[in-house]
Amino acid sequence: MDEDMNNTNPAPTANPPEPAAEAADPAAAATAAPEAAGAVEAASVEAVEGAMVAIRRRQARRTFGVQAGGSDPVQEVLDAVEAAGGEPIGVNGVAAALGVDQPRASKLVAAAVAGGLIRREADQADGRRTNLVLTPAGHDQLATVHKHRQSRFADAMADWTPAERTTFATLLTRFVTTLDR
Repeated sequence: MDEDMNNTNPAPTANPPEPAAEAADPAAAATAAPEAAGAVEAASVEAVEGAMVAIRRRQARRTFGVQAGGSDPVQEVLDAVEAAGGEPIGVNGVAAALGVDQPRASKLVAAAVAGGLIRREADQADGRRTNLVLTPAGHDQLATVHKHRQSRFADAMADWTPAERTTFATLLTRFVTTLDR
């Protein structure tokens, strides 16, 4: 098991400072409140950055795909095809989704095809294009990896209340959606 996943404190995080106690002088309190709020905001952003760096380190190791038995580059192709949500996706779409150049994406796609996890289909609207489609084995591989990932996430949140899990899911989804804008 990945040692970072066992660490209950995966990234150095700054605890947001407590708001300053109300000053006896109302004018001092008025100027201290924005400064304290700014310090809390800066500490919160720093804590998010630290957590995101820890997540990125795990992604760089492709921990979940490998632990679930998938070949990590091929798993990325499967994830990209699945993320297209039924919309046609070809090698260029996989390249864009993975942030790699077209020749690298072509090699990754070829490995997924050779593994029987995706197949190429002619685009009915544009005969020059080839779309990538998950095979039953590809769907099975995705199901295995999803089950493994979700099990790891559930383990990480095992001592959280249902309300905390819901809040985290809502805020993380909102954060990622906003980050992609």
